[in-house]
Amino acid sequence: MNNSNTQDQRIAKMTFASVYPHYLAKIGRKGRTREELLQVIAWLTGMGDSEIYDAIRDKLTFEEFFEKATLHPDACLIKGVICGYRVEEIADPLTQKVRYLDKLVDELAKGKKIEKILRTQ
Repeated sequence: MNNSNTQDQRIAKMTFASVYPHYLAKIGRKGRTREELLQVIAWLTGMGDSEIYDAIRDKLTFEEFFEKATLHPDACLIKGVICGYRVEEIADPLTQKVRYLDKLVDELAKGKKIEKILRTQ
C-alpha cells in the first residue's frame, strides 16, 4: 500500500482516546458489548482492561499506545480491506497496527463470532 507519509504521521499523532468512543458507538449499534470490544483490543495488544483505560485517560497517541502494546503473534492473520486499503499490504508498521485494530472492530460490528475475530479457529 502506498499510504502517504502525511497520513501515517496523522494516524501516529491521533489519540486512542479520541477513537475509542467511535469504536464503542459502532459496535453498540450492532448489539455488541464494551466487554467484547475490550476482549478484542486485549487480544491484539496484550493489554488488560486497566491498561486500556489508562491509555484513554492519559490520552496516549496511537504511537504511544502501540509502543506499550505487545502485538499478538497471530495479528499477521488479519487480512482484508479497511478504509479502502488491504491491511496486509500497509507498509508503515504503526499504520498497519492501527488498521489491524480497525479491522477487528469492524468484524465485531459485523457480527462475526469472537473466536473467528481472535483467529482461534
